[in-house]
Amino acid sequence: MSRQLAKRLLTVDEYERMGEAGIFHPDDRLELLEGEVYKMSPTGSAHAACVKFLSARLNHLFNGELIVSTQDPIKLNDFSEPQPDVALLRWRDDFDRHAHPTPANMMLIIEVADSTVESDRSYKIPLYAKAGIEEVWLVNLPEEQVELFATPSNGTYQTNRIFKRGDQAQSHTISDLSVAVSDILG
Repeated sequence: MSRQLAKRLLTVDEYERMGEAGIFHPDDRLELLEGEVYKMSPTGSAHAACVKFLSARLNHLFNGELIVSTQDPIKLNDFSEPQPDVALLRWRDDFDRHAHPTPANMMLIIEVADSTVESDRSYKIPLYAKAGIEEVWLVNLPEEQVELFATPSNGTYQTNRIFKRGDQAQSHTISDLSVAVSDILG
């Protein structure tokens, strides 16, 4: 009789304690997704420039009203702690000093992708939907478009839109958020 191998998944608390204990190399770029540790792809210059632009634009638009978090961990549940490129968070005077933000704090997640477009679309975005994140943008650098996902229900997004160069990427949930796709892509 054959026996299935049992997989041991890590919790966010265990993952964070491993980091504090120095188990991971300080230069490792890692994410915990559904209990498994994943190495993040290296960041190319177009990706980095896009993240910097979005961070600057969102800080300008929402200074003092919302918090713009750039490549910081968020806690989706007990087994997932991704590091989205940009997260737009509800204002908190303590800036989440005592714990990473949770879905209740999040207004918008933005993932910028070049080599990770398919895995972000098929793996990370469904995780965000299951967590109830109201809106996610996938900046798809190879196809030069912004893909909007909103209105999560039963673990999937009900609203999907694609914005291309020449379009304004208009948030589905934040009325004051509209950014030219050409500006996002550079």
